[in-house]
This record gives sequence, structure tokens and C-alpha cells, in this order.
Amino acid sequence: MPTVRLVSYNIRSMRDDRAALARVVRRLRPDIVCVQEAPRFLFWRRRRIWLARRAALVPVVLRRAAGLQLYAGPRATATNGRDRLLSPVPGMHRRGLALGLFDVRGVRLIAASVHLDLAAGPRRRHAEEIAEELDRARAETGAPVVVAGDINEQPGGAAWDFLAERFQDAGATAPFGLRETFSTANPMRRIDGVFADEGIEVLRCGVPDDPDLLADYPAATDHRPVLAELRV
Repeated sequence: MPTVRLVSYNIRSMRDDRAALARVVRRLRPDIVCVQEAPRFLFWRRRRIWLARRAALVPVVLRRAAGLQLYAGPRATATNGRDRLLSPVPGMHRRGLALGLFDVRGVRLIAASVHLDLAAGPRRRHAEEIAEELDRARAETGAPVVVAGDINEQPGGAAWDFLAERFQDAGATAPFGLRETFSTANPMRRIDGVFADEGIEVLRCGVPDDPDLLADYPAATDHRPVLAELRV
């Protein structure tokens, strides 16, 4: 049974060293990439496709909404890609989720990318909306679910703990590498995570600490990537 390599990565609209970013993604050898803060403004589509080509990926959802993006790696194909906007918060950036049904060498699973709010109340409410949407997707497809992204809070926060109650916190279930994901300049907090259905075996999850990757992290973006190796 193949191991699925899923990466969650906040790429800060590709405002940093794009070559370093592409090197990081290539070295992680992902089957699925859940991106947050994908470019949304000038030449947004062109820049997202540039990353796909440089990292040998295929874009799954190419929409501006909420700055979310899914990519499929060389071993994966994807169908039913879609996004949904979450309930609005006056004066705040609109949040959402992007999800797709992936097949990795015969293994089917739903992967979703999310980026939760800076304010605690909306974060918790949006976590509930995300869980409801993923419940519907699971019922429609019969496939297990993985949701990954920038939660904007650490374990112990209301939204993080809600997701950890509904899913496995992959980084706590089978930790490896480094834990802290933000910031790359001064990594102090684990605010990016991967959450998997109970039917998925988490083999390991964390920030890879290969020296070449560590050298590129600070130039690529302000978050470190989270890699989860999963078996369905």
C-alpha cells in the first residue's frame, strides 16, 4: 500500500525568494500540496502555474478566493476540486477552504487546504464550518479526509483543539523532525498543522530538518512546511 506524502505550506503570496520556494517543494517530493496565501492579485494565475511547473506539480483548484491552492504531485491525480467561502467577518480578510478528491496510486482521499482567521471567535466558528463541509464531502465520495493548513493558533486554542477532537492531530500522533512552523526567522510556534481521519494511519508528521531544506526555509517564505506521511 503506497504512502501518501502530503505537504501543508503557507507561501506568503510568493513575495520572497521564488527559486528557494520551488527548491523546498521539489525536495519534499509531495503527492499532495495544500497551499495557503497563494498569490491573489497581480498575475496571480501566472505565478501559481510558475510554481507548479518548477516543482513538477499540477494545479487542482485555480481560483483567487481566500488565497488557497491545491497541487497534485507526479504520483497523484485529482478530481472534484472545489472551494467554498466561509462566513464573512466584517473588516477581515475572507476565509475559505479548497478541497479535492485525490488518487495516489490507487489510494483515494479527500485533501483540504485552510487558512483560519486572526481573531479567535471567527477561527472557532470557521473550524466548525470546515468540519461540516468535509463531512458532506466524505459522505459523497466515501473517501477519508485530511485537512491541512495555517490555523493561526497553537495547540490548546479553541479552533485547533476542535479539529484535534474531530481528527487526528498528525504532528502529535507521529511527530518527526521539527515542531515549530512560524516564523522561519525565529521559529517559536506550531501554528500550521495536518489533521487526518481516524481511518488514516499517520506514519510521521513534522517539519523536515534536512540541512538543504533548513538552508532554504528562511528565504522561501515566513512559514516552514509541514510534511505528513500517511497510509490509508
